[in-house]
Amino acid sequence: MNNKKVLHLVHGAIIAAFYAAATILISPISYGPVQFRISEALTVLSVFTPAAVPGLTIGCILANLASPYGVWDIIFGSLATLTASVSARKLRHIKFRGLPLLSIIMPVIFNALIVGAEIAFLTPGGSSKLAVFAVSALQVGAGELVVCLLGGIPLYYATQKTKLFK
Repeated sequence: MNNKKVLHLVHGAIIAAFYAAATILISPISYGPVQFRISEALTVLSVFTPAAVPGLTIGCILANLASPYGVWDIIFGSLATLTASVSARKLRHIKFRGLPLLSIIMPVIFNALIVGAEIAFLTPGGSSKLAVFAVSALQVGAGELVVCLLGGIPLYYATQKTKLFK
């Protein structure tokens, strides 16, 4: 195995560990209809390295082992993170005033839609599933937006400045 592959593997493993640890350590606000998963700010790392895609996905799988939504969150929550990080990676060259804003917004969109649908599906009762989805998507999306803007943008600039993944 050459040094580049080893470095890629190490970067992915470190990102996975940080994602899982950050999610689990602040678990009261990491799960549920209203969530502020601080670890989602790490999705901006997809802009810098392809190692972030598997790292974020594996980290999310590990973190979702502690989710009150169980296997559903392991599957669909991790799918949201995977699609968000792949999309962020593909959109990394589209920038507004030097900022890859579309990449930073991808977790907001995918988590609002996928996790919002997951919560609506798992919510018991006679409520309209469409209404529950709309509310859940807005709640999850709002939490993601806060985390990705307030955490992702500073992380982007700090990572860009240090040239950690060059």
